[in-house]
Amino acid sequence: MYSVEDEAFRTDLRTWLRENLPAGWMDAVDRGETLEMPAADRKAFNEAWPEKLFTGGWICATWPKEYGGKGLTTMQGVVLAEEFARAKAPMRGDFFGDTLVGPTLLQWGTEEQKKEFLPKILSGQMRWCQGFSEPNSGSDLASLKTSAVLDGDEWVINGQKVWTTQGHHADYCFLLTRTDPDGPKHKGISYLLVPMKQPGVEVRGIVQPDGTAEFCEVFFTDARCPKDNVVGGVNNGWKVANSTLAFERGQSATTGFRRFEEEYRLMVAKATENGTIHDPSIRQRLMTYYTKIQILRVNGLRSLASTLAGTKDPSIAALGAMNKMFWSEMHKAALELALDIWGAESMLVDSGTSNGSWPGTSRDKGRDNYPVSTMMSSFFFSRSETIWGGTSQIQRNIVGERVLGLPKEPQASA
Repeated sequence: MYSVEDEAFRTDLRTWLRENLPAGWMDAVDRGETLEMPAADRKAFNEAWPEKLFTGGWICATWPKEYGGKGLTTMQGVVLAEEFARAKAPMRGDFFGDTLVGPTLLQWGTEEQKKEFLPKILSGQMRWCQGFSEPNSGSDLASLKTSAVLDGDEWVINGQKVWTTQGHHADYCFLLTRTDPDGPKHKGISYLLVPMKQPGVEVRGIVQPDGTAEFCEVFFTDARCPKDNVVGGVNNGWKVANSTLAFERGQSATTGFRRFEEEYRLMVAKATENGTIHDPSIRQRLMTYYTKIQILRVNGLRSLASTLAGTKDPSIAALGAMNKMFWSEMHKAALELALDIWGAESMLVDSGTSNGSWPGTSRDKGRDNYPVSTMMSSFFFSRSETIWGGTSQIQRNIVGERVLGLPKEPQASA
């Protein structure tokens, strides 16, 4: 599957990672471990790493060269994702900019929008948040009420958004608003790029059980953005938003399962250590998790093969429709299993760190009142995974209606 050129690229990438990651990092990876670093060293690494990524050209490296990327081929992009995953090296500067609004601008943006925003996304100068869900418009997103009215050369925005992750840090929000109140609900929506640091924008953190507040609610009161900050045309926001959601759900084909594999390895190690591996129920749940991880791996490879072949296989489209629901429900059950394996120890702030650190980025900020371990924080976050990016209930409707051809769910009468 990998060409000689792809493997040469892999070798060069491994060399770069070994030369740029902290001393001993890759040696620990080669041993199947994670390098333990003092808090001060970890903080220094986190601050310096984005600049190293930018200098190396690895942020958004699959973007076209004319917009700051390396123009990597599909397979080179796969190799890049695989090697960063293998090295346990952070890869993104800003998920919302790199993975969501950036690709959306590449597909739908004007040249002026691309020149204005893409360089700042690449350099890390501009952080983003997603303004889609509202208190009464989550699963039925097209019923949103936030409005934008044109006033000369600016849109005037009023309304409320909720579950706006990282809204308190963002410089800009890619925002869905209603610009035609009289049109059909899917036809009167526009996709705006709105500055967050302005009068009329209020951000309130929603404190979670682990003390973090990365989810926010945002209130717009006569907030403004330039007329030309519409992406994809006025009243065409529904199509543009679906492109963004596709980017959100389209995780890397050959690496998406790897973080789950690491969690599985840590669970087996802990269960072996404390004896819970002898519990038939624990063993069965571990094997269920392992089996589903392998299903994710195989499905990812099938999707990649279809992309490389340029084919439109209905079965691959069906996999795409089911993938988000599959992995989110799998992971929710897996984190329940982790707590059962660790038992009461899971309530300690350092649980999950024996035999290697719990994978993923620790959400430590804001834990002064509710100190929890990275594993427990991951458990709390897993409860949201069946909601964000499309609830499991809505995903089941999509699979039933669009994949299986079942009758549409009856609509409630007004």
